[in-house]
Amino acid sequence: MSPVSPIRPVHAARDLVLLLARVGLGIVFIAHGWQKFSTNGLDKTAAAFDQMGVPAPTLSAYYAAAVELVGGAALILGALTTVAGVLLALDMAGAFLFVHVSNGVFVAEGGWELVVILGLLSLTLAVTGPGKIAVDRFLTRSSSGSRSAVHA
Repeated sequence: MSPVSPIRPVHAARDLVLLLARVGLGIVFIAHGWQKFSTNGLDKTAAAFDQMGVPAPTLSAYYAAAVELVGGAALILGALTTVAGVLLALDMAGAFLFVHVSNGVFVAEGGWELVVILGLLSLTLAVTGPGKIAVDRFLTRSSSGSRSAVHA
C-alpha cells in the first residue's frame, strides 16, 4: 500500500479553484460583452465610448464586445486561456485608463475597483493556466501524449 501524498489534495483543490475562478470571471465578461452587442448595441456602445473619450470608439466597442463575449466563453471552457486572459486584461487596462481612473474614487459610481480586479484575475489566469479541468489540457498535449511544459 503506497502512502497518500499530501500534494494530491492540494493540486485537486487548485484545479477546482481555477475552474471556479474561470467560470465566475467568464460569466461576468460574457454578461458585459452581451450587453455591448445586444442590450445596448454596438452603435450605442461606440457612442458612449466616444462621449467617454475612448480612442477609436467604434473599433474599441467592437473589440471590447468581442473580447468580453468570446474571451469569457473561452475562460469558462478553459480554451486558449493564456490568449483570452491577456486580451481581457488589455481590455480592462483600457477601461481603467480611458474611463474609470478619472473618477478618482475607489468605491464609487464608475469607480475603478471592478475593472482592476477583472483585469488582474484575467492576467492571473493567463499566467497560471486554467488547471486540469479545461479544454486547454487536451490542446497542450504533444503528439506523444505528454503534456507541454507550459501548463505542467
